Amino acid sequence: MNYKKININTALPAHPKARIMIVYTGGTFGMTHDENGVLVPFDFNHILEHLPTLRSLLLDITVIAFDQPIDSSNIAPVHWQTIGKIIFENYEDQDGFVVLHGTDTMAYTSSALGFMLQGLAKPVIFTGAQLPISEPRSDARENLITALEIASAKFKGKPIVPEVCIYFDYELIRGCRAKKVESMRFDAFQSENYPSLAKAGVKIDYAVEAIMPASESPLSMLSKFDTNVALIKLFPGIGANSIQAVLGTPGLKALVMETYGAGNAPSGEWFLAVLKKAIADNILIINISQCPGGMVTQGRYETSKTLEDIGVISGADMTTESAVTKLMLLLGEGGVEHARQWMGRSLAGELTEN
Repeated sequence: MNYKKININTALPAHPKARIMIVYTGGTFGMTHDENGVLVPFDFNHILEHLPTLRSLLLDITVIAFDQPIDSSNIAPVHWQTIGKIIFENYEDQDGFVVLHGTDTMAYTSSALGFMLQGLAKPVIFTGAQLPISEPRSDARENLITALEIASAKFKGKPIVPEVCIYFDYELIRGCRAKKVESMRFDAFQSENYPSLAKAGVKIDYAVEAIMPASESPLSMLSKFDTNVALIKLFPGIGANSIQAVLGTPGLKALVMETYGAGNAPSGEWFLAVLKKAIADNILIINISQCPGGMVTQGRYETSKTLEDIGVISGADMTTESAVTKLMLLLGEGGVEHARQWMGRSLAGELTEN
């Protein structure tokens, strides 16, 4: 992936509050209408035409933009690697980062970055927009301005939010706890299983007790992804052929299985036999609930105890987005046994450990 540094022509403050890097990847945020009325990516050099308020923030802002802005539906691990590389290479020179990203897959990317950036002690704040910044009613302006404020916020000289987060529609949530739930309203993201880290109103109120403490270790980056992962959602009437077709995918190493309620699944012999064979073939099966809130508690009901008995791994209260990206990274970095060891353990606050 190629990217470039953009001069947004802000006069550098004599005493900036912080040095913040904006990483512009694409998405609805940076769209404008061409002469035919079609939405196309706009030139980030002209950001001040849409957002003159940037001048008043007293920040030393640097912008890194992808050469070709990416629709978030096309995001892949190579883009996660590029974003991670930009942050890692500029980490010492910056006080915080804001990543502008399309909303459709933002929860996947923010989860992946949360796992990739080990030893993080500075804010990495994802944001975007439901309406392009060129639209009069766009949410892009408030989202970016507040994301920059959060990325630069310090208390006693230390960042207040030293973790990967999503800021959207007046709310800050942990990146690896986020899920997109709305396509038509501005409150696009929610975190059902973990409290908000901040709420923005007249002032920004931080839930300090919920924020991850800054790491005392040097920053390191994990960046190897193995995409031999599949996802299947159970439904009443699902047949053996469907599940066998997924589990029979050549090279498959892991399956995220979205089950009912607290981790329940059919107890029919055929269903358990299919899963047993896959586990015997060294395919990891992770149990994630279809419910946005609550958690998998294998063994609470008989139908989930059978999954526990055959070796299905509980995903606790992880989101599907978090489980998929975590699996890819663990498999890429250390293989199946490494993933088996770490899937049930918290790496970035993505799950509640028993």
